[in-house]
Amino acid sequence: MPYLLKFLLIWFLASQSVGESALQSGSDGGDYTCSKIKKCLLGCCGLLDNMGNGICGLGPEFCGPGCTSSCDQKSECDPGWGIQWSKASTCPLNVCCSRYGFCGTTSDFCGGLVVSSPQCDISTNSSNQRTVGYYEGWNWQRSCGKMTPQQIPLGYYTHINFAFSLIDPSTYRLTSMDDTTGLLYQAVSGLKRRQPGLQVWLAVGGWAMNDPGKFRTVFSRLAASPLAQDTFFESLVTFLELNDFDGVDIDWEYPVADDRGGIPADFENYVLLLSRLRARLNNMGRPMGLSVTLPASYWYLRGFDIINLEPHVDWYNVMTYDIHGVWDSTIKSLGPSAHAHTNLTEINEALELLWRNNINPARVNLGLGFYGRSFTMSDPNCMAAGCPFKSGGHAGTCTGIPGILSAAEITKIIADGAKVTLDPVAAVQIVTWDQDQWVSWDDTKTLTMKLQYANKRCLGGLMVWAIDLDDGTLIKSLAEAGSSRHLAFDDLPDTFPCFGPIGNISAT
Repeated sequence: MPYLLKFLLIWFLASQSVGESALQSGSDGGDYTCSKIKKCLLGCCGLLDNMGNGICGLGPEFCGPGCTSSCDQKSECDPGWGIQWSKASTCPLNVCCSRYGFCGTTSDFCGGLVVSSPQCDISTNSSNQRTVGYYEGWNWQRSCGKMTPQQIPLGYYTHINFAFSLIDPSTYRLTSMDDTTGLLYQAVSGLKRRQPGLQVWLAVGGWAMNDPGKFRTVFSRLAASPLAQDTFFESLVTFLELNDFDGVDIDWEYPVADDRGGIPADFENYVLLLSRLRARLNNMGRPMGLSVTLPASYWYLRGFDIINLEPHVDWYNVMTYDIHGVWDSTIKSLGPSAHAHTNLTEINEALELLWRNNINPARVNLGLGFYGRSFTMSDPNCMAAGCPFKSGGHAGTCTGIPGILSAAEITKIIADGAKVTLDPVAAVQIVTWDQDQWVSWDDTKTLTMKLQYANKRCLGGLMVWAIDLDDGTLIKSLAEAGSSRHLAFDDLPDTFPCFGPIGNISAT
């Protein structure tokens, strides 16, 4: 599970609007005129006027008889002019095909069509079925703000996903991120003795695994080779049994995406990989879980065959955070403006991609960020959402990365006198301090809003990134918001006496 998602839902919505306007009026500032020698950057050059100039467009009007140049261009989808003029008859993920042949989700593409979203009574608390927390096994590398397995707060999470294990690019066997992280597996699974019913799963992959380097194409090659899969499965099964783990979360970021090392064949091969993995786990002699992480962006989600993956997984962990960050400055239609990275309006738009494909909401976990995306603002007199920023916020004392602050660091900043302002539409708190520092995050009030939203949409659970970024504040806030609590023991003795007290018990 990454912090960084470079292309998010808002990126897609913005960029697709640019593509649409390019063929209508060039309103994004580009030049979309053409001629016999001046080819189109996008589309085909249609009939020329008496000055020898034409307009770029798609479909038979521009690419058919009378086309002047770039005549082999095809639209993303077929709005009704015929498949011979289009790359595909429909859009990925069942998003809308505009009359200009572009795929999108806004009213410009869909007209009056509205997505049918799941509706439940909030009081049913559907999301109380599970709370999955990711534990960053490498957090020991931080200079401060570390969390050992023994310090993980119990009684709140139903599942702990240990992040991450990698896949060796030569042998296709599991390999640890580093020697120290690899020593922590059994310490985390040992927490099950203190919280009855707790499950501990292994998260395999993560954002960094698909960064440039030796691991970049491992998932693609694994998904394409049943022989490599068999080796991986046996390595995984051995690990799960040896370390008393209860399941595996596959975090491939991302299939098909060429900027992340993916190839087109990943779309079908991922289904093959997951179907064979599910069959192998079913033969282990005890129930074993299987989940997949999903991005909150159309750009990356379109590489997942979510309809045919669903029957093989227990649930999807949807990364509904990192919707904004310093990378917005490189997006022409957004620019360097500060926005909340857990904006609830945009989260809803992301989940509508699932509802377009009839994904069962009971198999969906809403991602919550136990950290904030921060900015150094350009003008101390403009500190609201939408105001310009000049760089990422100052690096935190413990996390040490500009543009991101852990919940533990934010709570200290607030305690030192920072200003906190609620954005009720985005359902986030905006924290400002030191004249030019800005960060968005969630507290009890906004977590309540997100929890109610999850219950309203009939979601089966919540997912947290990451357990160790919290100082206990946010997980307690989540419980105060209505998330379920679970029986847990403090200082459980190694053996139980026949009679008498067996230690302190915490539960609600």
